[in-house]
Amino acid sequence: MDFFSAALQGDALSVTLVLALLAMSVASWTVIFYKAWLLHRVSADVAHGKAAFWQARDVKQGIQALASIERAAVLLPLAQANQQLMPGTLGAQGDVSAQRTRVLRDALHGVLNHLQSGQVLLATVGSTAPFVGLLGTVWGIYHALTSIATAGQLTIERVAGPVGEALVMTAAGLAVALPAVLAFNVMGRIINRLEQELEGFAHDLREL
Repeated sequence: MDFFSAALQGDALSVTLVLALLAMSVASWTVIFYKAWLLHRVSADVAHGKAAFWQARDVKQGIQALASIERAAVLLPLAQANQQLMPGTLGAQGDVSAQRTRVLRDALHGVLNHLQSGQVLLATVGSTAPFVGLLGTVWGIYHALTSIATAGQLTIERVAGPVGEALVMTAAGLAVALPAVLAFNVMGRIINRLEQELEGFAHDLREL
């Protein structure tokens, strides 16, 4: 709190950098908690939903089973895609298998876009926050050396204090970036696993 209080009393650039790091931290942790909750639900839904769908007597009953089980609705759009063929339209031209491939692909892309939401923000925070902190450190050291030069008296105590406070900005940038990078990598692996399962389910639906 002392660091933020001191930084917020600095010039416009110092205040802007501190607020930027604070906004990055809040945004990344919001995404982390939301994505962790979402991916946990989706993982459970995919496992239970696939079992319920393939145990149904027909596609209609399978869709009803998915609608009652799924909370995140990732399998349901795929199962419903086969019902979206529109005879008499340009989309119905050509082979039926090609039509089903197209509607399943579009549904799969929609589901994957939902699962991947927030990943760009985590990647952006993880890559930019250290540089924001480094800029704050450079700017703080510059002001510290300027004030020391103006005072005309150079001692280790006068140098160590301001420079040490400036270096905290680098640590703050790393503290914001590290959770975002770790979450991006872990959640990326979970999303890749779910993507493979959803692609397999879509392939089975097309062959059904």
